[in-house]
Amino acid sequence: MNVLEEWTAQVCRELGIDPARVDRAAVLDLTRDVAHGVARPAAPLTAYLVGLAQGAGTAPPDVVERLSRMAKEWAEATADKPGDS
Repeated sequence: MNVLEEWTAQVCRELGIDPARVDRAAVLDLTRDVAHGVARPAAPLTAYLVGLAQGAGTAPPDVVERLSRMAKEWAEATADKPGDS
């Protein structure tokens, strides 16, 4: 078991979460997309907000894919254009 798996298992035990329900790859992909497309501090905040929405039952089924797409679109929309200062 690597450090990430061990940490995830320990946190799941502490929070009473079934580790089988955790899609670690999806969360890591989402935070990567947000960190690179928006800003690094937005990555953990976004993951936290997804967790809140999941817990409240308000997150759409495709929440991770939607937010990853939004982050990529954000990056494209805010990229410096040639000639911009």
